[in-house]
Amino acid sequence: MAMGGAKKTEGVVAANINVTPMIDVMLVLLIIFMIVTPAITAGFQATIPRAKNPDAKEEGDGEIRLGIDREGKFYLDITGASGKYTGPRYISDEDLQGQLTNLYANRSVDKILYLRADEGIEYSRVQQALEIARKAGVRVVGAIAEQERSAHPERQ
Repeated sequence: MAMGGAKKTEGVVAANINVTPMIDVMLVLLIIFMIVTPAITAGFQATIPRAKNPDAKEEGDGEIRLGIDREGKFYLDITGASGKYTGPRYISDEDLQGQLTNLYANRSVDKILYLRADEGIEYSRVQQALEIARKAGVRVVGAIAEQERSAHPERQ
């Protein structure tokens, strides 16, 4: 009776796949994407409050939109009369009133500011923005909201 009669295999190549290096590479790629993705999507980020039935309106030439992101930073978004859209640009708290004053100084009738703010910021930050806008000569402030999505869209 032979006990432990294992065969002796010398010089035979094992046909097993070593997945440890592949897992290491995948984890490194995951970490790289986790670091790079927020940098790619940097800019004005806000979750806009939703409204039940807002009127759809396209952005017109010369409209001035003030955005407030999640961290409470201000962004000015201007579509010029030339039609060239540059996107939202960060503006510091100190420069906001001067910039708005320059924009509204040449306007005689249309002194409207459209405000887009993240739904999670404190209302005091919105109130501060409204106060700065009023001092800069803004007469009307319009709030921008997104259409509230319903579970069962109405069919027409």
